[in-house]
Amino acid sequence: MEDRFAFKSYYWSLGTTSFRMANFNLMIERQLQLIDQFWKLPSNANARWNSNQLLQESYYNFLKQENFIEGNAERKDKDAREKTSGLVDIGLLNDERHLTPVGRYLLKISNEGDFETDNFLQIPKDSFVYFLQLLKSYDANLKIRPFVILCKFLKKFGYLTWEEFAYLLPLCIDKESTLDIEDLVEKHRKQTISIDKAIINVFMKMDNYKSALNYFLNISSVDVDVLTQIGMNRKSRAYDAQYYPLYMALKKCYVENDMSDRAIIELFEKSKLKNVATYWRNLLFDSSLKSAKKSNPFAHLRANLFTDCHNERDFKTKFFKQMHLFKAKRSLDDYSDLNRRYFKVTDTVIYSDSIVEFDVLPKAFFDNVDDRFFDLAFKASNNLEELKSLKEISPFLNVDQACILDSLGNLFDVKVSDASQAKTLVYDERYKRFNKLVDEKFTSEKIIHLLQLFKERNDKEIQKLTTDGADAPTLFEYVLAIAWYQISERQGDVLKYMNLSLEADLMPKTHAGGGEADIVYKYPATKDYPKHDLLIEATLADSTNQRRMEMEPVSRHLGEYLCNNNKSNAYCIFLTNFLHLNVISDFRMRINQPYYGNGGGEISGMKISPMETDLLIAILQKNLKYGSLYKMCSDLFESELNPKEWYEELKNRIVNCA
Repeated sequence: MEDRFAFKSYYWSLGTTSFRMANFNLMIERQLQLIDQFWKLPSNANARWNSNQLLQESYYNFLKQENFIEGNAERKDKDAREKTSGLVDIGLLNDERHLTPVGRYLLKISNEGDFETDNFLQIPKDSFVYFLQLLKSYDANLKIRPFVILCKFLKKFGYLTWEEFAYLLPLCIDKESTLDIEDLVEKHRKQTISIDKAIINVFMKMDNYKSALNYFLNISSVDVDVLTQIGMNRKSRAYDAQYYPLYMALKKCYVENDMSDRAIIELFEKSKLKNVATYWRNLLFDSSLKSAKKSNPFAHLRANLFTDCHNERDFKTKFFKQMHLFKAKRSLDDYSDLNRRYFKVTDTVIYSDSIVEFDVLPKAFFDNVDDRFFDLAFKASNNLEELKSLKEISPFLNVDQACILDSLGNLFDVKVSDASQAKTLVYDERYKRFNKLVDEKFTSEKIIHLLQLFKERNDKEIQKLTTDGADAPTLFEYVLAIAWYQISERQGDVLKYMNLSLEADLMPKTHAGGGEADIVYKYPATKDYPKHDLLIEATLADSTNQRRMEMEPVSRHLGEYLCNNNKSNAYCIFLTNFLHLNVISDFRMRINQPYYGNGGGEISGMKISPMETDLLIAILQKNLKYGSLYKMCSDLFESELNPKEWYEELKNRIVNCA
């Protein structure tokens, strides 16, 4: 019976949930740096990783020493293995946790900070490496390539809903099941089958589920042991003992028809199961019942699949299927976030408005990939650790560029004759999506809310509202760039000006060497101001560290920029949550001090205007536009006010402007 009811995987995932981390790109790059340093330590020179608990614990301690991880794992060796397993899965490390040729190339890109595109898909250099790797990456147990499966579905259907991506796509584990899932996606879109029913259909085709249900239906007395057997828990049957009290509470209400307040409250209490409580309670109840316990619990009981149970056999069948449905959905929900993180690093896939789809150039590319390529989805790769070109991965990926341009033209209903025109089309499409993103997520009111959160350093809430693919300093620069885009009435190439790496969905991502770039806004001459450049420097450093961290770098960045662009009429705005008075003084006095550039250049003075976050909030609240703001700053640069009065005057003019 143990073997007959053993769990058999019928869905895949990339990596392990222990590898799920915020700032995904940064964490990958940082760990490549750290493990490279770890192996260079003399004590580790000839050591082997596998079956070496002491070495694995040593690596865990090394990560903690380098502030890569927090806390104190109960099993350090296991945690070290899990922290690195995701890099093995995509070929950046080998089984012995040494960098592969691919890992070394990605580390080189990161160390040099060179992420500029060098490929026809116009995605960053590191993203193209991830793209190549994920085309080869496979589930070691199922021998299936998840990213290739995704590409196959996006080519066939054009897009996937989030539910289809999370719950159906991972059920493709071989050619037969993939054909079945394609059919289920089509039926789901025609509204002839629900996602839940589709999942149930998949696992109820499997012999172990059929046998377990048959056993359950034919046993006369159900006890804890029966529930733990039919639960088929992949870790330990003991975890499924929690289902027995729920089973009995459901049976009391729906088979024995006991709808007393006591029975319903008992059902509510027993539905609080580890990991799956939300699924069961949403099925059975319409509220948390905290207030309803004392008055009319029946009113909060939803009509559900158990409501019309005809007999105990019918009840058992429904319970069995629902138990395994919720177990599957819990796992698939967990894995979907991890799969999303892996797929996103390719910068070929966009996740927006609960839709998953290709970006425009990747779509045009895969529209021309022969369907025979997708047969690779069901084969393991033997060159995962080697850097291979597209045509080396598969000859079917050697697509003629003219065909890609034709497909791109079809997407936009224009004739695309060369790569330059394609680049312009992609640029225009990105700005269309970016402006939609600003309209939806970064209105002035929402930016003000985010700025308040930055003042409070509520980083978790900031990432929740934006993206967890970037750290707080990167997000601060990103939000400031968008704020300035709004202030500048959406004029200018802000996606270029912000000097940040962006994901395909146009949200920022942090690299290991990131957080140092300035925002450089370029303004053409208008009736309100001459042609000039604006450098926006930002920091989240507190007042204690502000002078040491920011005064020299800000002045140096502007000074070097002016020396290297000697015809530039540039000035700088320094934005932070709190301004130290001596920082104001230092920046104010720079207007009278010479600066000597690293390349031998010299300038006679620099214009730097410090500004607190509260002042930027006031600018947004008053809908102050850049033309007016430029005049305020320009006039005050020419004034004779001392630093303290100079900054107070800037605040007064902004706060009191009409």
